Amino acid sequence: MNDAVLEKLKVLAESAKYDVSCSSSGTVRKNKVGTLGNTVGGMGICHSFTEDGRCVSLLKIMLTNNCIYDCAYCINRRSNDIRRATFTVNELVDLTIQFYRRNYIEGLFLSSGVINNPDYTMERMVRVIKELRTIHRFNGYIHMKSIPGASQELVNEAGLYADRMSVNLEIPTEQNLKLLAPEKDHISVFQPMRYIQQGMLQSIEDRKRIRSTPRFVPAGQSTQMIVGATNETDKDIIRLSALLYKRPSMKRVYYSGFIPVNSYDKRLPVLASAPLVRENRLYQADWLMRFYEFRADEIVDDRFPNLDLDIDPKLAWALRHPEMFPVDINRADYSMILRVPGIGVKSAKLIVTSRRYGRLNASQLKKMGIVMKKAQYFITCNELPMYTVNETTPEHLRKILTEPKKRKGDDDQQMKIIFPD
Repeated sequence: MNDAVLEKLKVLAESAKYDVSCSSSGTVRKNKVGTLGNTVGGMGICHSFTEDGRCVSLLKIMLTNNCIYDCAYCINRRSNDIRRATFTVNELVDLTIQFYRRNYIEGLFLSSGVINNPDYTMERMVRVIKELRTIHRFNGYIHMKSIPGASQELVNEAGLYADRMSVNLEIPTEQNLKLLAPEKDHISVFQPMRYIQQGMLQSIEDRKRIRSTPRFVPAGQSTQMIVGATNETDKDIIRLSALLYKRPSMKRVYYSGFIPVNSYDKRLPVLASAPLVRENRLYQADWLMRFYEFRADEIVDDRFPNLDLDIDPKLAWALRHPEMFPVDINRADYSMILRVPGIGVKSAKLIVTSRRYGRLNASQLKKMGIVMKKAQYFITCNELPMYTVNETTPEHLRKILTEPKKRKGDDDQQMKIIFPD
């Protein structure tokens, strides 16, 4: 690797770090004779996780950090005085292959600023992944960002070589997107999303007739929203996510806490740091919709438009609906068991399976991995005392569950204060 390429790598890897929609799950492609790499490797610079929990490393890089847009929230905006760099197609292809052969990476996450116009940039990105697949026979994981406003022909070609594609929504509402990025609109984002979805559905139909038909974006698509740069409530964000998840091709919505990289721009809020707690709560709410059978309007509504930052969304819902509890673990259906705080998807399935062979008690539930500190107030079973959310109040129970855990010796110290030696 020559010095010029190394310098570009430093600049463009730094510019790529703010994109969090870096996923490596959803596809399985084993190594074949004559190819290089696979998507099912073990250990392997950016770390992502597959659906089965394995950690893999991806080269997270931009083709260029030059950009024709002047988005207020972006470090790579046109008006910023920062170091700029652009890879040639050959440089980026060679870099990926070299890193893979040295076992630094197991795949590529490719994004880019927009140079000249969306199609000009997209065409070069497509050439990168096409050369990796067709010339170097690279069989590893590739996640490619689709450029908003790119033509359907280029999106369709990219889908033949990428495992996953993503188009960032960035700002949840059109009005606020226009405020911070006047040159962009949601139409240019939703259009390539539709192209990807159409390609995936067509590929599925074609493969039913001809098994050898190439798979189109087999790991689906994802998107990202910036949280905290504008005044959207959590209700706005979660409802939009729920609508996106209704698309059969959408696999993940990512939430990126706003990082104040351009503090001089008066359109942006003044924040000391990124709203990481809010970001975490949004991911928990997203999880409830994807795996716990919650609807968006159950998590947030007009009365509670924002998530509680002190407790997780599932516990918040349970405290707002004490009439639904306690749940009899030995009789309740799977959907209701899923709604008990402290019980996860695997534990809920294990409960339903295990109770066929006998009634479950508290010690058995603990062995299943249930967080009894939370769950004990919302369930009943053979050995649990009848002290539930209905014997106290949701407010008092919230206090019990959120107060800091006492350190060992605190009680003794308190007794010494009250009754000194």
